[in-house]
Amino acid sequence: MKSITIHGIETDLDKKIAEKAAEYGLSQNRTVKFILRKSLISDKKAAKKDSFADLFGKWTEKEKDEFDERIKDLDNINESDWKE
Repeated sequence: MKSITIHGIETDLDKKIAEKAAEYGLSQNRTVKFILRKSLISDKKAAKKDSFADLFGKWTEKEKDEFDERIKDLDNINESDWKE
């Protein structure tokens, strides 16, 4: 596998790379590779899916249970709220 070195990365770009790496939970190296792959190698199906990635996710069973617990009172109907 080939390696490259990029010289003279501006401070603001370096900061953005670090922010994205933290957001993705990846190293800066993997983040840069991810961004390059995403921008240079076209996969229309993956690109369409990625465009909605910030709107969707997958909950763990624990997260689902916590959510269900927090909204369980919404199942209760208070008849007095519906009387005039």
